[in-house]
Amino acid sequence: MLTGVREQLGQALFRRVAGPGGPATRARIHHTPGPRWFGPDRPIRTVHGDASMFIGGLTALLLQSLHPLAMAAVAGHSGFRGDPWGRLQRTSTFLAVTTYGTAADAQQAVDHVRGIHERIRGTTGDGVPYHAADPHLLGWVHAAETDSFLRAHERYGARPLDAAGYDAYVADTARVAEALGAVDPPRDRGELAERLAAYRPELRATPEARAAARFLLFQPPLPLAVRPFYGGLAANAVTLLPPWARGLLWLPRVPVVEGLAVRPTGRALTRTIRWAMTPARERI
Repeated sequence: MLTGVREQLGQALFRRVAGPGGPATRARIHHTPGPRWFGPDRPIRTVHGDASMFIGGLTALLLQSLHPLAMAAVAGHSGFRGDPWGRLQRTSTFLAVTTYGTAADAQQAVDHVRGIHERIRGTTGDGVPYHAADPHLLGWVHAAETDSFLRAHERYGARPLDAAGYDAYVADTARVAEALGAVDPPRDRGELAERLAAYRPELRATPEARAAARFLLFQPPLPLAVRPFYGGLAANAVTLLPPWARGLLWLPRVPVVEGLAVRPTGRALTRTIRWAMTPARERI
């Protein structure tokens, strides 16, 4: 009976993250022969294959929203409210293909995203033009994502890496960022911290950013029975944000509650997700 529950939960999670075509996509990614951008021993495979990504992904979305131009592009073109699961599935597939797929498939995925970025352009409510293919904007999205995934894995990963391993993870992600059009992405954790600090003067919480945070944290498109579990993931995603980012988004910090309740819940939830999804030999 326990095995059946495990399989049902694992399949439900996989369908949400990978979409209806997930099994076929997973088979293509892992079974197609050919060279890969990243070998089996690379840290990017360890981080992106861990259940901590469920928390790190939410942290990344919250942090990325603080750049007004990035948020304007998302609000105006991504359809994250109308089709949030579709956006999640497309993002998870891109991460899987570039992390585990053949070099040819990874390049094809990158070319597809670059084509989309090239078409996304507009003007913010303040009259500032934006273009999703802008290398500087791509640099922010990449740095925020990499830092969020790294922090989530460091805290909730099954096998946290050492300092050299996380430096190597940042270097691995730089390979993908450059392919997408970012210029000189950070190659280690020190450079990543410096890059994030360099963007600070450009960041602020626009009404769109705060609305996106409310949607992600308090209005997820989920059945009521599932929302408490999602709430646990969301609360832990907030704890990973830098204090200045939490302040901008009006997300209060309660250290005692976070230490005694939120973080233990996050560890329990990621262990449960990992347990449920382990039966599949490959993960997307």
